[in-house]
Amino acid sequence: MHAVSQEHYENFPVASWLCPPHLRGTVMAIYGFARTADDIADEGDALPPQRMAQLQDFQRALHGCARGEANDSAWPQIFAPLGQALRTHRLPLPLLDDLLGAFMQDVVKSDYADRSELLDYCRRSASPVGRLLLHLYGVDDALSLRRSDAICSALQLINFWQDLSVDGPRGRLYAPLADLQRHGLTPQQVLQCQDSPAARALIRDLCTWARTLMLEGAPLVHRVPGRAGWELRLVVQGGLRILERIERMQYDTLQHRPVIKAPDVAVMIWRAFVMRPAPTDTQVPAA
Repeated sequence: MHAVSQEHYENFPVASWLCPPHLRGTVMAIYGFARTADDIADEGDALPPQRMAQLQDFQRALHGCARGEANDSAWPQIFAPLGQALRTHRLPLPLLDDLLGAFMQDVVKSDYADRSELLDYCRRSASPVGRLLLHLYGVDDALSLRRSDAICSALQLINFWQDLSVDGPRGRLYAPLADLQRHGLTPQQVLQCQDSPAARALIRDLCTWARTLMLEGAPLVHRVPGRAGWELRLVVQGGLRILERIERMQYDTLQHRPVIKAPDVAVMIWRAFVMRPAPTDTQVPAA
């Protein structure tokens, strides 16, 4: 996803008081794994070859951990709890590999041709988080997995459109090139955070896309049991609230970064409480 500073992964709240206590350590182990790998990919002054080499070392440590080998890597604080989680909950290793694949892609790729290519990135950078959590909650039917993917992709996209003013100066362009072309914009205009009516129209379209995905996945909240289901409700409502914030600032995220504030939390809690399943809730439309 992004770098491992405080503001990142904010759309994926973990280990809150709503997280089932017996899963809290495992969720934190997954979170620490993802944040550390993301840090390797994005933070500091290392050159891309150095970052890639370190991520490859990180991946070897992951596979050694999965095999139960001695934890002699440079990241014992990550792989000791993750190894316990792998053994206790049989976490699917391919999902962790997918996350690492996305971070490796961040090292070498800085733009995306179209929405399909960006969604493929989200499939590896975001969807594994949701699928790992569903695995812990014992939810594994195909419909729930598709809905989880829709929510996680939406959260990733919302974070992108929220962070345009941050990513541009770093040379990261997540708005698909095909969307830029349709709105008559160049990559350089977005990277330089040049505000314009065309740029705001682009961001409005991208936010509509993210909202559609979120609403497609939202019925999953009624499938996830107990406290975890309530946490997911707040995750969904948090993403939607950020989109509302972006709309209220007239889609000016090339200049300003919207954030969730205390009054927003009360709105999110109320909306989470009143979420109800649709009578004909049977499937998720294709993204």
